[in-house]
Amino acid sequence: MLHANIRRPTTEHREQLNDFFRTVIIDTFNKEGIGDQLNDINEEIEVKKRYLTSDFESNGLERYFLIALYGDKIIGSIEFGPANEIIRNASDHAFEALVEVGTVFVHPDHQRNGVGNLLLKAMYETLRNQGIEEFCLDSGYKRAQLIWKKKFGEPDILLKDYWGENFDHMIWKVEIREQE
Repeated sequence: MLHANIRRPTTEHREQLNDFFRTVIIDTFNKEGIGDQLNDINEEIEVKKRYLTSDFESNGLERYFLIALYGDKIIGSIEFGPANEIIRNASDHAFEALVEVGTVFVHPDHQRNGVGNLLLKAMYETLRNQGIEEFCLDSGYKRAQLIWKKKFGEPDILLKDYWGENFDHMIWKVEIREQE
């Protein structure tokens, strides 16, 4: 297991985080076989940049990021904030009051080394410290879905062919105490 330092980002991390988002998102789209969808890639990158700006501008009240540092290099991220539109609509607003954990990204060079688990454990503690006992999480990426199914079981909501034929979207409702 890789030993990374989990902490809150500062504005000095913004440029490196934006580069990190671009690297991970492009890698993810390529591994999913959809690397030619440049508009979707760019939109995903811009969403993550907006989330980060929201964190900095609200001092963590609107969005709350944690990063994993290996030396001075960002190798992972995770955040929580309001549930996204897909989750709200697909759950018929039943998950609307839940926070969404997202942007669970690990740099391609450091995947499968426990960085994601370190980030999740740190996020569980952060959420518990704020009195939050459950959250939702979603994914439209097949590789990530396999990881989340292994960790959290079958999704609570399955949106079959949401992104096109054989490209489903999955949503989980997760109780933190069941994960420890």
